[in-house]
Amino acid sequence: MALTGRTALLAALGSVPVGVWAPSWAGMLAVNAPLTLAMMCDYALAAPVRKLQFTRNGDTSVRLGDAAEVVLTVTNPSARPLRAQLRDAWPPSSWPSGAEQDASRHTLTVPAGERRRVTTALRPTRRGDRRSQQITVRSYGPLGLVSRQGSHRVPWTVRVLPPFTSRKHLPSRLARLRELDGRTSVLTRGEGTEFDSLRPYVPGDDTRSIDWRATARQNAVAIRTWRPERDRHILVVLDTGRTSAGRVGDVPRLDAAMDATLLLAALASRAGDRVDLLAYDRRVRAQVQGRAAGELLPSLVNALAPLEPELVETDARGMSAAALANAPRRSLIVLLTSLDAAPVEEGLLPVLPQLTKRHTVLVATIADPHIKKMAESRGTVDAVYEAAAASRTQEQRRRTAEQLMRHGVTVVDATPDELAPALADAYLELKAAGRL
Repeated sequence: MALTGRTALLAALGSVPVGVWAPSWAGMLAVNAPLTLAMMCDYALAAPVRKLQFTRNGDTSVRLGDAAEVVLTVTNPSARPLRAQLRDAWPPSSWPSGAEQDASRHTLTVPAGERRRVTTALRPTRRGDRRSQQITVRSYGPLGLVSRQGSHRVPWTVRVLPPFTSRKHLPSRLARLRELDGRTSVLTRGEGTEFDSLRPYVPGDDTRSIDWRATARQNAVAIRTWRPERDRHILVVLDTGRTSAGRVGDVPRLDAAMDATLLLAALASRAGDRVDLLAYDRRVRAQVQGRAAGELLPSLVNALAPLEPELVETDARGMSAAALANAPRRSLIVLLTSLDAAPVEEGLLPVLPQLTKRHTVLVATIADPHIKKMAESRGTVDAVYEAAAASRTQEQRRRTAEQLMRHGVTVVDATPDELAPALADAYLELKAAGRL
């Protein structure tokens, strides 16, 4: 009885169930001997994995949402050609869900003594540092019957930076800044601003801006124009405690605060102001100080990229002390934190007088758009209960904000999409009023 095809191979390997076919020992040896020999030869001709050499190059940083490419060079120093499947392993968050299978696996052939390159395309889904794990290579012989397998570690790190989605708001805020700064025909006057130039009086101008000496010399009414003072100091304080870990919609609170920080820093640096950063919960988590305008944004995104919320209650007293230590002269302190009643009343309010005595303080916080939607819902019993709960939450936030404002604090309470432009607008308003 002769068997052909797949059945013959299974029989030779002893995988055919007993009762289907019972070959004699002589038959098994006659079939297995050539197959075993072929497998041994195939194994011997497969390129050794341990001798392979690897180097990396490519991107070391990428904005969240963009793609990065890491190039792996595989050198085959052996005398046998390499026919292999290679897996370049990275953390799961290096790709969107389900994309790792195709992106991390490569098929390659490297002739003896030569080298080839493979490119792994990453599209990270989270901020922070993504470090390569290990390279697994399965080297096949020319028949493809057997393979050698081994792993190598070739370290590489790609830093995933905040996406800075609010940069789309920068041109419009810079236009407003140019108006404040006297670079367009619209010039403003504010207490504590710097004198810029003189221009003819136009009906509706503030009479307090009339320069009487210049008016007497010119026989025409002259108005002083002003520009905001430069070289003001702004300290942005990020609360990285437990309240920053919550998600509002699809955005973590901390990420929304980072985006607002970047827009404010970009705007303030264009205005000639100095911006420092302090991230704090129970200790300093990140710090950026004394950077020139051209170095500020790169320094900020690198400091913010690996920052994660800490599931601890923020030490408000320690945060206040750290802020005062980093702001030795009068500054604008921008505190991005929660507006929940308990953390504010028990933590922030007792230390506010220390900050407001010497500095202008602005508190920016993230509102949940779902609360507003709930407050407007009607039609069912459940919807009415949800609306009542949402209204109570809104009222509590309003009272907390009023408590802060009674201490002279400017409060910005906005949804994640609106927080960055709202904070930039509040900065411009303070600058126009001469409060910086």
